[in-house]
Amino acid sequence: MMELLVVLAILGLLAGLAISNVGNIFGDAQGAAAKLFVKESMKTSLFSYRMSMGDYPSTADGLQALVTAPGNKGASWRGPYIDGGKVPLDPWNEPYQYAYPGSKNKSGYDLWSKGPDKQSGTADDIGNWDDATSGSPK
Repeated sequence: MMELLVVLAILGLLAGLAISNVGNIFGDAQGAAAKLFVKESMKTSLFSYRMSMGDYPSTADGLQALVTAPGNKGASWRGPYIDGGKVPLDPWNEPYQYAYPGSKNKSGYDLWSKGPDKQSGTADDIGNWDDATSGSPK
């Protein structure tokens, strides 16, 4: 009987560890997805827009300019530049943030997710400026 209790206790501990690790894996996957989106996935769309329009979308036009022609600039717009007809949300169901010209990427644009806390300007933001090896988008 005592052996059975020890086995059950060990199984309970293992189950607890497995459950907590699944939560970490899911959280890491969300962060990795956001990082991939801001650093790589949008480069082609934004570059294509820049080639058609002569510059990146303004902060005011935002990423929506990749889906619908901004105001009076429709003549040279060749979009939509994003498949699916809408700008995707980040893994926390929040809109990605965009600024051009960038304050972190002086020669390009800033693109970021507000991260799990859903607050812009905090330590968990995931941006296209996060690591020095990526350089600024051009």
